[in-house]
Amino acid sequence: MVKSHYDLSNEQFERQFESRSLGASLFTHEAHLRLAYIHISRYGLKQAEKNISYQIKNYVAKLGAEDKYNETVTISAIKAVYHFMKRSDAEIFPEFIKLHPQLIYNFKGLLMSHYTTDIFNSQLAKQQFIEAELAPFN
Repeated sequence: MVKSHYDLSNEQFERQFESRSLGASLFTHEAHLRLAYIHISRYGLKQAEKNISYQIKNYVAKLGAEDKYNETVTISAIKAVYHFMKRSDAEIFPEFIKLHPQLIYNFKGLLMSHYTTDIFNSQLAKQQFIEAELAPFN
């Protein structure tokens, strides 16, 4: 039995998420970051943003949790992962996340250091991507 997204190879994890067969309990915040890491590595930043946004919308629709989707948080998370990937020597996600634990343990604070808008509660931010007002993700 799969207890963690880490029990799946990158290919299995990506395929199960895309096909919406990944168990909901496996799609944690850290799994979201891993998905961003995989997609950025394979497809580049812009395509990763398109892929993940589309796939998460489909995934939450299957779960009946469309109200939980937030476009700005999703795209900002991908941009944050990319930011740290450019500065990292890590070759695999577990190594990457150990080097950048703030992506897990201070994620909200990290994103809020880029925004004046409360992107976590804004209806507009849920529906469309809002560019960072304070500092770009670069």
